[in-house]
Amino acid sequence: MKKMVFIALAIILGVGLLFTGCSKKSGGLTIKNGVLTVGMEIGYPPMEYYDADGKTPIGFDVQMAKAVAEKMGLSVEFVDTAWDGIFAGVNTDKYDCIMSSVTINPVRQAAHNFSKPYVSNTLAMVLLKGSKISARTPQECAGLDVAYQEETTSDTYMTELAEKGLQFNAREYEKVMYCFDELKLGRVNVIVTDLLVAYDYIAPADSPFEIVWTSQEAEKFGICMKKGNDALTTAIDKALDELFADGSMLKISQNVFGMDLVTAAR
Repeated sequence: MKKMVFIALAIILGVGLLFTGCSKKSGGLTIKNGVLTVGMEIGYPPMEYYDADGKTPIGFDVQMAKAVAEKMGLSVEFVDTAWDGIFAGVNTDKYDCIMSSVTINPVRQAAHNFSKPYVSNTLAMVLLKGSKISARTPQECAGLDVAYQEETTSDTYMTELAEKGLQFNAREYEKVMYCFDELKLGRVNVIVTDLLVAYDYIAPADSPFEIVWTSQEAEKFGICMKKGNDALTTAIDKALDELFADGSMLKISQNVFGMDLVTAAR
């Protein structure tokens, strides 16, 4: 009996040491040992979307996530998540952080940890080229079908205009690409979206879209983490600082956007 008890205690001790070793190896920073698990809504070009194969994530946030993980000595794993559930996912430890064009604002900062900003962005209003729509600002969109992605900064902006008395037909979509599909088909009149996204859609020479307005106040994107996860926040900030210092962030920006959209964030 004593021998059996001794063996049982040895097994328990061994398992405990095994898990202790894993914890030390990962530094207690990430959910998976040696892996930075990143939640993102992979349908928001040029920030995060699938390559032509429909399987490989590409875009600015994808390149940045890989670079951040490398600086931290970790591999990276992406979790494609619908935007309307993305914050709940980080709160329930489905992933370590969100790198998905998350605007830093007071409401989100009260509920989550954020890294230092990494991109500066504004809002844009998009029409079809040659459109008979005379509106050139969101404030002039009374009576129009206005498309935007739900639960985004564009949603907040248009909701605030509605609360101030602007009467328009809100057309909310799960993904921003659906907004552009609908505008192209003539099912909506106007799109309000991030300027970074609008740039990507108007860039092709044969693009049917044009930007007619941009907002004056810039917003900044940050990496979002679970509230209180200060150790991971510090580690990610350190990685971002190094990427800015060695020119990697500028290189990623120029590679994806063809211009510097990161320096102004700092």
